Amino acid sequence: MTFPRVNMTRSRDYVPYANDPYKALTVEKAIQNWIQYDGNVFRFPGEGTQFPQGADTYIDQLADVIPSTNGTVRTALDTGCGVASWGTYLWSRNVLTMSFAPRDSHQAQVQFALERGVHAVIGVLGTIKMPYPSRAFDMAHCSRCLIPWGANDGKYLKEVDRVLRPGGYCILYGPPINWRNNYEAWRLSKEELEQEQQKIEDAAKLLCWEKKSEKGEIAIWKKRVDGNSCHGRQDDSQVNFCKAGEADDVWIASGSGPGVSVEIYQEDNNIWNKHVNAYKINRLIDSGRYRDILDMNAGLGGFTAALDSPKLWVMNVMPTIAEKDTLGVIYEQGLIGIYHDW
Repeated sequence: MTFPRVNMTRSRDYVPYANDPYKALTVEKAIQNWIQYDGNVFRFPGEGTQFPQGADTYIDQLADVIPSTNGTVRTALDTGCGVASWGTYLWSRNVLTMSFAPRDSHQAQVQFALERGVHAVIGVLGTIKMPYPSRAFDMAHCSRCLIPWGANDGKYLKEVDRVLRPGGYCILYGPPINWRNNYEAWRLSKEELEQEQQKIEDAAKLLCWEKKSEKGEIAIWKKRVDGNSCHGRQDDSQVNFCKAGEADDVWIASGSGPGVSVEIYQEDNNIWNKHVNAYKINRLIDSGRYRDILDMNAGLGGFTAALDSPKLWVMNVMPTIAEKDTLGVIYEQGLIGIYHDW
């Protein structure tokens, strides 16, 4: 038996145990204080080793560098998200976060994220590019996510660069950042940490990222607005970048795009506004009962745009075999989606 999901605001802090009956994280991560089992619910303190002073305070620290409250940042990517506290707390600041984590011995990381009302998928950052279009996210984040960012000639950072929008931010929190001041507390090798951070710095330099801040265990880089002006990309023969055709195939305010005119876009919006109004009349959508919704063939994202409800979120799915790849259009609207073939 499962219990009805609680509303978006309350689900940030707890979910019914019956909906996700896995206690492994409460045992294995007990000292890290990610999650607590309390009677018939799981509670999420929003702090612990990831955010010792709380997720809200952590996000406030980032806001000292990143203008995340004026609409500049609309979408974010959280790698190795754990129980997705970062994305959950960003929701209240009008930032949609795509969170992903591997399926490992902890079993329920991503399921907890979904129960809390966050966009989340099972995934890893490896040798295959992530299932998101180029220039999709305004911000990418790793909090002790254990990804070896400097390995393989910075390949993982190059992939982050691909999905970051021009002017987007990359945030790394935890080892090896600021190793000189932290290696003793981490009880890790000073030499290995130094080498690891240097590899990260070298990769960021080749990408022409500007380092905006390094404080405590947090480092923040900003991607150039004009990537073509990055001489490191052009001059270093050892640096290979994919020629991602979809990088420019997105809808722009002027109405340009691959087979998408202003008229087609507006017609799609009008159609979905009519459909969604009918759903609301029948109390199928905006009742609060339905919170995590999957649009299995999202098109231009008209269904999601028409919903415009704080009570739910939609994962927009774009099949790779679709006649028109319009996932970039969806991200341009500040929405979230993923490539997937059914």
